[in-house]
Amino acid sequence: MLYFENDYCEGAHEVILQKLLETNMEKLPGYGADRYSASAKEKIRTALDCPDADIFFLVGGTQTNAVVIGSLLRRYEGVLCASTGHIASHEAGAIEYTGHKVLPLPHEDGKVSAEAVKNYLETFYGDGNHEHMVFPGMLYISHPTEYGTLYTREELAALSAVCRQFAIPLYLDGARLGYALACPSSDVTLPDIARFTDVFYIGGTKAGALCGEAVVFPRKAPAHFLTMVKQQGALLAKGRLLGVQFDTLFTKDLYRRICKNAIDTAARLKEALLEKGYRLLLDSPTNQIFLILDNQKMEELGQWVKFSFWEAYDETHTVVRLATSWATRMCDVEELIRRL
Repeated sequence: MLYFENDYCEGAHEVILQKLLETNMEKLPGYGADRYSASAKEKIRTALDCPDADIFFLVGGTQTNAVVIGSLLRRYEGVLCASTGHIASHEAGAIEYTGHKVLPLPHEDGKVSAEAVKNYLETFYGDGNHEHMVFPGMLYISHPTEYGTLYTREELAALSAVCRQFAIPLYLDGARLGYALACPSSDVTLPDIARFTDVFYIGGTKAGALCGEAVVFPRKAPAHFLTMVKQQGALLAKGRLLGVQFDTLFTKDLYRRICKNAIDTAARLKEALLEKGYRLLLDSPTNQIFLILDNQKMEELGQWVKFSFWEAYDETHTVVRLATSWATRMCDVEELIRRL
């Protein structure tokens, strides 16, 4: 069986596992107060060119989204996002569970435009009854998006400008940020993201770590944010486990180097699919490929390759997702191509 179901099938990169073994018996403080967590934070600040950033390590993406959004919003506010956004579809209502409504926006291949955000905000505040409605208190975007597409520097700048005009924070979900940074067609850097957003996270779970995400507030975190992290069950007592992993990922450019493998293997696979006459739902430049398959062909492929169901295309076709990762072997890609 070949596995292209997601980008977190494997455990962790061997360099991270080795470092965890080397440090395993050290006696260290808990809850992220250890020296490896401190070192990781300094390395991330350097990579961001943002020496005053507040950084926190949380256990996973859904917990991160719930904690960050719940901590920044007032009780009467909701969060704007693309209707395809992860918080709107695949997080089991985690945001609503914290008491905040997800406010969906139209999108193009997973991306929301500054114009759409501005139109929503102007329409909201232009409504004489808006005091009776859920206030839009934040904008959430994903980079890469759930469709593997990327925002440009110009698009990020425009979204940032609208958010600042209306005094709402811009939050960027970076679960797959490593793959965006490794993509040759992207013009967005970590310092750009720190400059344009109010909070974002650097995903580890999908990019070589066993688990963990690094939440970054480029300017200042909300008061008592760590307390809120613990309150919502996203704080590890053995915070060293996250600190060691991110310290390793941000040593010798490991994060970007290993993520490039996902881009290279996806590019090879996409090229071959097009050569063989397969249809793609859209052109994703990162590690997710959305393939339109005849339902019978999908059943046949499912016998020997793991992929993800995405959506029904029509009565006889389905969109499936093939995902590569930091650990995908080119020989497995070639085998998939040969058998297609």
